[in-house]
Amino acid sequence: MSPLLITLLVIGGVVLLMAITYINQMVEANRIEKARIRAELTDRLRRCADLNETFPGQLMSPALKQMLIRLQINAVERLLTLNKNDQEAKSKLEELHKQQALGDAIAINNPQEHILSEAKGKEVRFQLESLHAQLTRAVKEGVITPTEGKHWVGQIRHMLCKVHIELFSNLGQQALQKQQPGQARLAFERGVQYLSKQPDQVTYKEALAKFQNQLARANAMVLDNIKLAKDQPSELDSGLNSLGGDDEWKKKNIYD
Repeated sequence: MSPLLITLLVIGGVVLLMAITYINQMVEANRIEKARIRAELTDRLRRCADLNETFPGQLMSPALKQMLIRLQINAVERLLTLNKNDQEAKSKLEELHKQQALGDAIAINNPQEHILSEAKGKEVRFQLESLHAQLTRAVKEGVITPTEGKHWVGQIRHMLCKVHIELFSNLGQQALQKQQPGQARLAFERGVQYLSKQPDQVTYKEALAKFQNQLARANAMVLDNIKLAKDQPSELDSGLNSLGGDDEWKKKNIYD
């Protein structure tokens, strides 16, 4: 075998080895990318389904349910492009299409979530943030149009205002029931400040006026309590009165 042939065989072997290595790397990279996409779509599907089922009933609407179903359908269809034999995904897609066909007649079984505390308010705000994140992603990927996205962002902003209105109103009413007008005044004042900062003053005009009236009422109660406290004799005054007036004190000293 000539040296030239040996050299060519060696070079050919090296090239073949490099090609095999490159192909293996490409296959592995493709496998990792598919796994990443599958995990991302599965997570998105789970988040949208969770929002669809647990979103507060007072904030849910047929339009919002249908929009979330659209996002779920898109996620399942993309999962099927990764594995056409995924029977679970096929069943899920069939179920979602049935719900989509109901249109505005779709049932809303979401429970009402009474926002009675800061913790519950924070929990609902997290749900709204999650919804906003899913919408933002959907617009970027062309699942919904920018016009639809803008509409839903406005709806989320309105829902956030409704959450704050309910929270501050409930906190104030609870404080009044506990005979704590100072705490009630603080809650109603927060409501006034929050709504006063909203760009759309027309929509929240009635709610703002209600908070202002409640604030005036709570403030009057606080002032009444302060006045009542001033009018009541203190323990020191009561103690001095029990010793008698100046004349009685002088008489006691003379006889002593």
